[in-house]
Amino acid sequence: MKLIKAITGIAGAIALTTGSAFADDLRWKMPVAFATNLPGLGSPAAWVADNLTTASDGSIQVRVYEPGKLVPPFDILQSVSDGKVEAGYTWIGYDQGKVPAIPLFAAVPFGMKPWAYTAWYYYGGGHEMLQEVYANKGFDVHAQLCGIIGPETAGWYSKPIKTLEDYKGLKIRFAGLGGKVLEKLGASVTMMPGGELYQALEKGTIDATEFSMPAIDQILGFNQVVKYNLFPGWHQQFTAQYMLINKEQWNKTTDAQKALVEASCTAATTLGLAEGEYKNGKVLAEFQDKGVQADQIPRDVLKQLQAVTEEVLKEEASKDADFKRVYESQNEFLETYKVWDTRAYVPTDL
Repeated sequence: MKLIKAITGIAGAIALTTGSAFADDLRWKMPVAFATNLPGLGSPAAWVADNLTTASDGSIQVRVYEPGKLVPPFDILQSVSDGKVEAGYTWIGYDQGKVPAIPLFAAVPFGMKPWAYTAWYYYGGGHEMLQEVYANKGFDVHAQLCGIIGPETAGWYSKPIKTLEDYKGLKIRFAGLGGKVLEKLGASVTMMPGGELYQALEKGTIDATEFSMPAIDQILGFNQVVKYNLFPGWHQQFTAQYMLINKEQWNKTTDAQKALVEASCTAATTLGLAEGEYKNGKVLAEFQDKGVQADQIPRDVLKQLQAVTEEVLKEEASKDADFKRVYESQNEFLETYKVWDTRAYVPTDL
């Protein structure tokens, strides 16, 4: 972390010597979709805000607003695009109803590992395609990858899930494309912010929920209400968060200011992934002592879920040109990445 801060600090120092690099101070309001105490998911937003202030010597100041304090979590995209706030930090998959291709940049069932996704995003044209996807649907935002975590759990349940039949009629909170898969299986899928899920489980408004990884789910207290926790998180092998910036505001920034935002977000992406990987094992190991039963989805059931996922992805691609273009780009990258992935890494069961 010291090295990352030093690098962004050096970038800021160099920019300051140019005199006009920060000609106009930036004072941005940034509502966030996740509480900043949530490791890897909300914490990068606070880190970026602090780092921008430090690296710019106070020229860039971003004030973070916790979920719902300024803008409802699911309204961040529209609020940023309309200029009601200068920036926002969110999981952009919440907006799949407005921008069908956007979940491909947020979380893809049976998709890439986090580091593979960043490879495609930074070097495979993903960043540029994301800007185009938003513009094509009329949203005036600049999107910057600003956080990523590893797999979520496959959810918290009041009773075991053994077959796909168990999803029929289940009232479950399930996000993104994974939610569309469960809808095909007969589940009643709903969406609600993370802060409302404990109460919804407790009151029986929903039977089950997914939200994030163990280090986060523990903070939200799901294990106090239901005891069956399912793995692996087939629906979100990576979860990517973004800093959305109003396009007019972004265009007003100097090259140096843009460089600091980009560098800070890239650093936050690394730190967010590292934080989650560091904390999850310990939390998961302690769940057993708290009465949690961590179950693995049988391989044959995973294969069935994968088959339904492929149906959903093909259906979505047939309905939206941007979805088709991004989906094909990701698959093209994966064809060659798998050659490296299957050969280079030591098997996890060795």
